[in-house]
Amino acid sequence: MGRAPSGRPTSFDIAYKAGVSQPTVSRALRGDKSVSEKTRERIKQIARDLNYTVDKNASSLRSQRSNTIALLFFEDPTPDESMINPFFLSMLGSITRACAARGLDLLISFQRMEDDWHTQYQDSHRADGLILLGYGDYTLYEARLKELQRQGTHFARWGSVTSDHSGSTIGSDNYGAGCLAGEHLIAQGRRKIAFLGHADGHYPEFHQRYRGLRKALGEAGLSIDTTLQRDAITTEEAGHAAMADLIASDAEFDALFAASDLIAIGAMRALAEAGLSIPGDVAVIGFDDIPAASFTNPPLTTIMQDIKGAGDRLVETLLAKVEGRDAPDNRLPTRLIKRASTGL
Repeated sequence: MGRAPSGRPTSFDIAYKAGVSQPTVSRALRGDKSVSEKTRERIKQIARDLNYTVDKNASSLRSQRSNTIALLFFEDPTPDESMINPFFLSMLGSITRACAARGLDLLISFQRMEDDWHTQYQDSHRADGLILLGYGDYTLYEARLKELQRQGTHFARWGSVTSDHSGSTIGSDNYGAGCLAGEHLIAQGRRKIAFLGHADGHYPEFHQRYRGLRKALGEAGLSIDTTLQRDAITTEEAGHAAMADLIASDAEFDALFAASDLIAIGAMRALAEAGLSIPGDVAVIGFDDIPAASFTNPPLTTIMQDIKGAGDRLVETLLAKVEGRDAPDNRLPTRLIKRASTGL
């Protein structure tokens, strides 16, 4: 199993002490899950004991890889100047940790959809692949994804799993989450549930959440009133405008499922301005569990997405693409976070 230790510690020295092959050591130190967790931890402990550090330059020359991932944020309308959806900002920490655990460097960049963004990274060998967060209207974004696939660019993205068959998209079980939201509101005695968020192919994640809500209503024997749906993008302003329009229509509703927390927060402001109480008159549930959700008045019930799991799964999926391995499961579960906006 290799050679006896000598001089400056190398991966061969670790292999000798661990009783495994040198390629196994390399995979373990990258966090490759094809190596058992027990073996990975034993190898990492031996590496720490030997004060071993990875020579990234030598590793890159051997593998023709940069050992770097590029994370590209796409602009989203926000009330501040960040132009980054707070949900994706919260995902940044988990992606950073997942890269660090695998000995990878992370480049972070802000992109506009019209930019020729991929050429700066994989094509110039600055990064082995791309992680893409945010996209807006999917019908405009889809062509760029197909071009990336045609050019053989390695990428992983967060989005609607059902709208992509390349295996490059990681996302939540949006349909199941919509069912979960509907079931919770129905269990609270609500019967006329409004939905704020685009419910078509332009925003496939929202569409799946709406479909899940409709399934819950149908299974409860409740009628599905399509006039209680209003389009809204993920901003507080859009949520406020959509709710104001719904209120002005004199439609009867006793609950709201918003396709995102930002939409829900804007809608709650419109409800308060109209003199409607939450949850007395209207129960409200959002989606994402962004930090602001727990600070609304009342605190917002929401669907929490697996942020930690998302970062790890995005990095692992990208590495699988780069290394020609099978990618992990691409759908993550969600969890209902009950707060006062639905009466708990």
